[in-house]
Amino acid sequence: MNTFEAPADDVIETALALADIARESTLRYFRRPLDIHRKADRTPVTQADRETERAMRALIEARHPAHGIVGEEFGTRKAQSAWTWILDPIDGTKSFVSGKPLFGSLVSLVHDATPVIGVIEIPCQSERWVGVRGRATTYNGAPCRVSAVEALDDAVLLATTPDMFDDADWAVFQRVSRAARARAFGTDCYGYGLVAAGFSDVVMEADLEPYDYMALVPVIEGAGGTITDWDGAPLTMRSGGQVLASATTALHDEIVAAIADARRAAP
Repeated sequence: MNTFEAPADDVIETALALADIARESTLRYFRRPLDIHRKADRTPVTQADRETERAMRALIEARHPAHGIVGEEFGTRKAQSAWTWILDPIDGTKSFVSGKPLFGSLVSLVHDATPVIGVIEIPCQSERWVGVRGRATTYNGAPCRVSAVEALDDAVLLATTPDMFDDADWAVFQRVSRAARARAFGTDCYGYGLVAAGFSDVVMEADLEPYDYMALVPVIEGAGGTITDWDGAPLTMRSGGQVLASATTALHDEIVAAIADARRAAP
């Protein structure tokens, strides 16, 4: 069983400094001419992604040389460390390269298997959510709280894109999301911040990697919300990529049950 160790002030300061680096670096490249390449999974990558992650990794290595790092662009360093930073320099590279300002940067610190710090940085909006395990989540420095919505038919449900769902997951998503009061696409990690701040109520997504979701856990939980996989299990480095974040436990339980019903109804 993993034990929880509260993060010290110096690592919280590092998390904020990493978000500062991400904001400065990504804005330097945003809406500028870029060389856009395709990775093996056909997702885009630019020099902005790579240079931002390089700068973030350099800071961690200087301040916390014993810590591990998992980054989207440059892989894993010191995988056996009890403390591991998980970095997504640009969450929403497709938004970034198309000039949409809602891309973000994600910073997480994991102690053993437990995410203890999470930062959602939205550079163009000058918005930042900071979650620290055992503390209230902050939005631009002030405590924030999820909404009180408890029923799906009262909820606003978000997802980044229909393209993130395979055929089976899309059928489930369609059935669940159509029962919501409203749904919207195009949010990337911004949607999770909107749930944490009480502006929206649910994010339901698939095909995510640990660098896409580990930072979200302390942010959502510290704001009073619930975040798991679609089965209601805690998110780990080995989760399958299906993520559900909800404002309230009642809402979350209803959606998990609806997902199970949709799967059973599938042909």
